[in-house]
Amino acid sequence: MNAEATVGDPLAHVDHQPGAPKPDAILACSNVSRSFGGLKAVDVEGLEVQRGVITALIGPNGAGKTTFFNLISGFDRPDTGRWSFNGEDLSGVRAHDIARRGMVRTFQLTKALARLSVMENMRLGATGQAGESVWKALVPPLWRNQEQDITERADELLERFNLMRVRNDFAGELSGGQRKLLEMARALMSRPEMVLLDEPTAGVNPVLKQSLLEKVREVLVEGTTVMFVEHDMDMVRDISDWVVVMGEGKVIAEGTHETIGRNTTVIDAYLGAHHDQPLSVEEEQAALAEADRAIEGESA
Repeated sequence: MNAEATVGDPLAHVDHQPGAPKPDAILACSNVSRSFGGLKAVDVEGLEVQRGVITALIGPNGAGKTTFFNLISGFDRPDTGRWSFNGEDLSGVRAHDIARRGMVRTFQLTKALARLSVMENMRLGATGQAGESVWKALVPPLWRNQEQDITERADELLERFNLMRVRNDFAGELSGGQRKLLEMARALMSRPEMVLLDEPTAGVNPVLKQSLLEKVREVLVEGTTVMFVEHDMDMVRDISDWVVVMGEGKVIAEGTHETIGRNTTVIDAYLGAHHDQPLSVEEEQAALAEADRAIEGESA
C-alpha cells in the first residue's frame, strides 16, 4: 500500500510499477506498438487507466505520448497490440465509432472548423443525430426536438466555458486559448465516459490556463474519466491523481506525482542516465583513455 495515498483512494493499493493492474480499469492496453521506418515510436507492453480519476501522461519530447493517444483513439493503426474500453475490444475500431462508444479526445493543435460558428462547431460534437440520416432529414418532426436538445446542451457548455459571448462568431476568429476551450467543450457534447486531452494548456495564457484546469476538475466531478498529456509539471501536480511516464515509446514508471518525482528512472529519462552520479573508477579510467586517444589522434 502507498503510505501517501489518502483514505478512500481507489489507487491506494496499486503497485507503483509500469503496467500495474487497476481495481476498476476503464481502459486496458496490451502490447500496443507502432513503428515509423526503423523507429519504434510506441512500445507499450501494458497499461491500465483507473475509472473516475485524472491520469497524467508525461515524458520527454519524442517519448510517444501523442502517437499513443492517436492509436487508442483510432486516428492511427498500431502494428501490434489490443486495447479495450469498458471491457469492449477497440482494436481496429474507427475513430468516430470509438467516440460513439464514449471515449473522445482533443488535439495538441486545435481542430476547430474555422469557417463555422462556435455554435455550429459545438453541434457537430453531438453524436447519434437523427438529421444525419438522409431520409430522416426530409422529415423535420423526426429531428427538430433533438436539435433543440443539442442546442441547449451546447449553450450550457458554452456558458460553463466562458464562450457564450462568442457563440455566433466564426471559430477561426477565436484566440488560441479560446479555441482550446472550444475544443474541450465540443468534446463534452456527447457526454463521454472518458476524455483524452493532448496538451490542453499548451500556448495558453496563465488566466485561461487556470480556467482550463478548473474545467478539467469539473469534468471529473461529473463522472468523466480524464487522461491528459502535459509538459507543465505544475498542472500535473495540481490536478492529477496518477501519473504515467513514457520514455522512448515505453511506459517506464507509474505512481503519484510525489513518487514519480523521486523515481531515478524518470529522472534519467528527462536528464540523461547518471546525470548526477559520480563516475566509478572504471568509468573514469575509460574516459581518460578515450581522452588520451583523442589527443594522440590530433597530434598524428
